[in-house]
Amino acid sequence: MTRRTVILGMSGGVDSSVAASMLVEQGFEVHGVTLQVWEQEDELVAASKRWQERGCCKVGVAKYVAKRLGITHELIDMRASFRTGVIEDFLSGYLAGTTPNPCVRCNERVKIRSLYRIAEERGADFIATGHYARIERNHNRHSLRRANDSRKDQSYFLHRISPAWLSRILFPVGSLQKAEVWAQAESLGLPADELKESQEICFVTQGDYRTFIQAEKPESRRAGLFTDTAGNMLGHHEGIAYYTPGQRRGLGIATGRRLYVQRVVPETQSVVLGPEESLFRSDCVVADLNVFDESIMQGPTQAEVKVRYATPPASAALLPNDDQTVLVRFHTPQRALSPGQSAVFYDGDRVLGGGIIQ
Repeated sequence: MTRRTVILGMSGGVDSSVAASMLVEQGFEVHGVTLQVWEQEDELVAASKRWQERGCCKVGVAKYVAKRLGITHELIDMRASFRTGVIEDFLSGYLAGTTPNPCVRCNERVKIRSLYRIAEERGADFIATGHYARIERNHNRHSLRRANDSRKDQSYFLHRISPAWLSRILFPVGSLQKAEVWAQAESLGLPADELKESQEICFVTQGDYRTFIQAEKPESRRAGLFTDTAGNMLGHHEGIAYYTPGQRRGLGIATGRRLYVQRVVPETQSVVLGPEESLFRSDCVVADLNVFDESIMQGPTQAEVKVRYATPPASAALLPNDDQTVLVRFHTPQRALSPGQSAVFYDGDRVLGGGIIQ
């Protein structure tokens, strides 16, 4: 009997390493692929570092795990695609006054897409990654679901993958708790005490995202006005790319009360400030949709909506518009809804779809 084949994305992290082990145990013929999306480190320098201090995709760890498990491994250079589809999108978004999520775009445009293309070219049956999410298979219907470990669930970052791909995706660790993953990692000989969680923005390795934007796009330092909600001038800022809704630190404005960024206005290069209570809104329009359940576009739907990865979902009504957008009306006002961020719709643990806040 021919074994089913899997193209597995191996970042060199704990989760994809354990996914490799699980797939081998389940009898799959596993082919490990590390997609190099960021600059490759000098091997002599990398060898002197501890595991967690090496580059974004820890190629050495992936090679070690592949050899230990007796599976193939290869490194594929995806830096050009990552630059175009993720970094340039990130930079142009902030320069336009929005707050894009690079991890969402990376899964959509680079990681999952590239693995799927490789599987198509090589006639593999499945692709797999170490993401914390699940695919539920019910006859010919497949749905994207939250991971069993709600604290590690990454379905938010996966909501833009094509519904047509679900039947050929495996998320082996999505059924596990993180503690179980760490235990399996140690059994592979990985130094669990040295391996850290992946950082949120893999390409921002020095300073914060503002430092990165300034280095990549010096023209982002374009002075403009801070105003209050009535349009009165409060001071000057360094550039709209450095401010996001809800931000309080780094404003350099002294008015005797706490002020927060309410919104960024790219047309006038201004940043509107106000009190925290003004940050709360009851609705937003979500566009550029990716839909797993078409019923949400056919009439009002009750759902749970996540507007950030780190915040819990909120109950809301989804009201489809004629222009293929959705008006999200929250039952409880939400803080600092940010244009450019993703809003993801859930029915229990099932992902209904999602899009970009306008």
